[in-house]
Amino acid sequence: MTDTPQIDDAHFRVPLPLAAAPPSTHKPRIAMLYGSLRDRSFSRLMTEEAARVLTRMGAEVRIFDPRDLPLPDSEDADHPKVAELRALVAWSEGMVWCSPERHGAMTGIMKSQIDWIPLSMGAVRPSQGKTLAVMQVNGGSQSFNTVNQLRILGRWMRMITIPNQSSVAKAWQEFDNDDRMKPSPFYDRMVDVMEELMRFTLLTRDLKHDLVDRYSERKESGEELIKRVNAKAD
Repeated sequence: MTDTPQIDDAHFRVPLPLAAAPPSTHKPRIAMLYGSLRDRSFSRLMTEEAARVLTRMGAEVRIFDPRDLPLPDSEDADHPKVAELRALVAWSEGMVWCSPERHGAMTGIMKSQIDWIPLSMGAVRPSQGKTLAVMQVNGGSQSFNTVNQLRILGRWMRMITIPNQSSVAKAWQEFDNDDRMKPSPFYDRMVDVMEELMRFTLLTRDLKHDLVDRYSERKESGEELIKRVNAKAD
């Protein structure tokens, strides 16, 4: 059952155990996005709580402020907020996405941020092969609509979306007057998710290029190179 005449042998590789270069020693770099512009945004507060946990675990954390980010395609990619977002994603080794659930789905604010992240920018793949944790906050009972949608987007962006996730019911009850999250099973679950994100990031960050190395893309790149060489010869 090894008769595969359709395969271009020049680009075919047998997957082998991945051997990373000497492991990185810098702090894991985690970028965090949230999906609301309200003054008292529970997705932002939840993100800030998660950032504190990640920082205590040894990560370097940067949170993106979505204010003034234009709608996708309404401005050029050199818009300052778009450039800031893309630079942040390129810098990161893992990400956290946290959105409120609105009308049974993620918010437009959340989707706009993700829509501004391209699969590739020249030779750079901003999101591919990097880790992702997803969270949502709810105004009412617990739901998983938003985290499920975020998972689909994470896979589409070719990210390693970790198994665990967080969904906080009646988020307005879970934060005190100082905007800090109260001790609760919801808080504990968030800590679990950040712990898992850190583990997956440490395991995979030095292998991310190998994890997104694909036969189809090697073949396409090879064909494109041949075209360029032939064009120069002509």
